[in-house]
Amino acid sequence: MDCIRERIDDIDCQIHELLNERARCAQQVGRSKRSAGLSAVDFYRPEREAQVLRRVIERNKGPLRNEEVVRLFREIMSACLAQQEPLKIAFLGPEGTFSQQAVLKHFGHSVRALPLPAINEVFQEVQSGHADFGVVPIENSTEGTVNHTLDMFPSSPLKICGEVELRIQQHLMGRMSGLENIARVCSHQQSLAQCRQWLDEYLPNAERMPVASNAEAARRARDEDGTAAIAGQAAAEVYGLNILVPDIEDSPDNTTRFLVIGRKLFSASGNDKTTLLVSAGDTQAPGALHQLLGPLARHDITMTRIESRPSRRRKWDYVFFIDVAGHADEPPLKQALEELRKQASLFRILGSYPCAVL
Repeated sequence: MDCIRERIDDIDCQIHELLNERARCAQQVGRSKRSAGLSAVDFYRPEREAQVLRRVIERNKGPLRNEEVVRLFREIMSACLAQQEPLKIAFLGPEGTFSQQAVLKHFGHSVRALPLPAINEVFQEVQSGHADFGVVPIENSTEGTVNHTLDMFPSSPLKICGEVELRIQQHLMGRMSGLENIARVCSHQQSLAQCRQWLDEYLPNAERMPVASNAEAARRARDEDGTAAIAGQAAAEVYGLNILVPDIEDSPDNTTRFLVIGRKLFSASGNDKTTLLVSAGDTQAPGALHQLLGPLARHDITMTRIESRPSRRRKWDYVFFIDVAGHADEPPLKQALEELRKQASLFRILGSYPCAVL
């Protein structure tokens, strides 16, 4: 037993030395970039981080799970990047939201996380340069699209720089010790919907009150008699609540996808996704959408998602948000987009970014 502990101590020393060596390399990169007049936002390369994490998964032989090894390397990269200058990341707050968890999953704990009360304020902080990047929810596997986020893009110059997939575990929490004293349940409208079946069965008489965020629901549960909240583990810890029933979401693989928004596009990582904003000249004309999407079909481009939203230019006119596989600068997608651009009345590449790693 003692010899194993000595071996562990020796390994820890080697790990520590290598971590410091990596950090010194990161400092050298930072000095080089600063001398070239680059800012903190230029230090972050999402395509490079995605490539590093994919290699981590490829060479992982266990016993640590891929998720655990990826999380460790995320934190290593986060700490090393902070040696150059910590990134400022805006998110839909307050503290304790799933958006904050998405920030930490994607960027690690060595960033400055800036909680904001609304999605449009996240966009404004990034656009103004007060934040380097933002993280906003875009869709849930159970309840679908977050329309407020989609509706920000037509009027915003910001780009999509990455995506985060977060497994959402919804917990019922409150100051009470059981369900019998719960008069009302507060949560974000999406979370209430994700737990609808459980609430119908176990709290059919409790009032359901949608609020701006799950963290706001947790705060009310802390301050109000008879109020329980649906939120994540982090909210229970921040607001000092008891978890009355864990994992009450109706779908066992309940997952929310978040977008990382920034001010510029990035290079290809080797496994990318591109999001487009397009519209036909007359969306009511027969076959308009079919003709619009023709270039994607002709070049065998995989379309993973399409959503329509009112264009707000005139009534019954729509724009389409489309996710496709590939990077906009690489064939065959590059050729398909050149053809699509020619026949679309509106065409914008909102982002080409690495697919989520775990």
